[in-house]
Amino acid sequence: MRIWPTIQKNTLKRGRFSYTVRWRVDGEGFKKTYQTSALADTERSNLVTAQRNGEAFDTETGRPVSEARTVAAMSWYEFACKYVDLKWPRAAATTRRSISDSLVSITPVMLSNDRGKPDAKLIRRALHGWAFNTRRRNDEMPDDVRTALVWVERNCKPVSALERSETLRAALDALASKLDGKPAAATTVARKRAVFSNALDYAVERELLDRNPIGSIKWTAPKQAGGAVDPRTVANPTQARALLTATGEMPGSGPRMVAFFAVMYYAALRPGEAVSLRRPQLVLPPVGWGEILLEQSSPYAGAVWTDGGKDRDERQLKHRAVGEVRPVPCPPALTALLHQHLKEHGTDSDGRLFWATRGGDLPAVTYQTMWKKVRERAFGKKDAAASKLAKRPYDLRHAAVSTWLASGVEAPRVAAWAGHSVDVLLRVYAKFLDGQEEVARKRIEAALSA
Repeated sequence: MRIWPTIQKNTLKRGRFSYTVRWRVDGEGFKKTYQTSALADTERSNLVTAQRNGEAFDTETGRPVSEARTVAAMSWYEFACKYVDLKWPRAAATTRRSISDSLVSITPVMLSNDRGKPDAKLIRRALHGWAFNTRRRNDEMPDDVRTALVWVERNCKPVSALERSETLRAALDALASKLDGKPAAATTVARKRAVFSNALDYAVERELLDRNPIGSIKWTAPKQAGGAVDPRTVANPTQARALLTATGEMPGSGPRMVAFFAVMYYAALRPGEAVSLRRPQLVLPPVGWGEILLEQSSPYAGAVWTDGGKDRDERQLKHRAVGEVRPVPCPPALTALLHQHLKEHGTDSDGRLFWATRGGDLPAVTYQTMWKKVRERAFGKKDAAASKLAKRPYDLRHAAVSTWLASGVEAPRVAAWAGHSVDVLLRVYAKFLDGQEEVARKRIEAALSA
């Protein structure tokens, strides 16, 4: 049963209005919003004309069948692949992977039925590993993967289904949940929602949607803690030196890794920046303060997401233009460690300070595994497992920035050294070191006593 379409006038800010056409098809509600009453009246007239002519209405999109055929011409699956292809050429490898993750989370909501549906885990693997990867989509793939993708392609709802509030809400809920049904981290949800919203903007550009519907429903994302560093993870100078000493005592490649962890602690390098570090970037006096001139970064992304088929994506510094250099001070302690490293271990044929045992880029798993053993050696196996202190190598960077701030270095200078905006610095990195709160309390107590 179809009910006569109506127009609702909506009050916007500063005396502006929008006009929403509402109608029902077989008990399901549909709506479209326009900026002018004339456009809304035209839409209403088209619906009334179709109804008077006895034309059938599509129950999925709510449109007259003649129009629905055109609207439904592009399925969500086809659209998602086109969106990936649009973003691929200019996106960093890690961004490509993030886009795929987001689209994989949404796609189960956009499936029209479960008849003959392959295993959910297989579908996710097929989408993430092949369909939503421009470089691999046309490669040879396992038979089960190809079968899963054919099924998804044939059983996907049209993009226009996202105009329905229940479908849109289900998609957002999917972004906010992990595979086990538990809530996803707030930062993960924010990242995936941003990808989804951008994809919907592209759907509007392709005229598959009249507008981006993501703001049309009341949906509350998980609260974020501002992305601030947990003070429990930040090592103070004594603890950091203990970790570096423990690294040098590790058998095998331990001595070669001391300087690697040291540049993250003393100069706040990201792991990808440390991996890319080369001898010409070091300005080292015999003793005292030196300087590191950062030129590029090689974050780990996985070989399937990079253009060159390597695990690391060689690109410009984060938040910097191609060729832009970020100078970072090199404290005397780090100067000494780098001289020692160059004397004992030298560089590889490309001038890199840190490389894999058998040559090539230093694998992330190598220094992550080493770090776990270093923490156990420095803190004891039981305490290392229970503590969040310096849980990841990246926490050494947090410790460096926190040390600079605690030392009284002005925020704009620290932000420039760390490669961040001042806003991000104060929101994320302005945390006290382990033990600094007690110092602050004593200063307040002394002031109150006076």
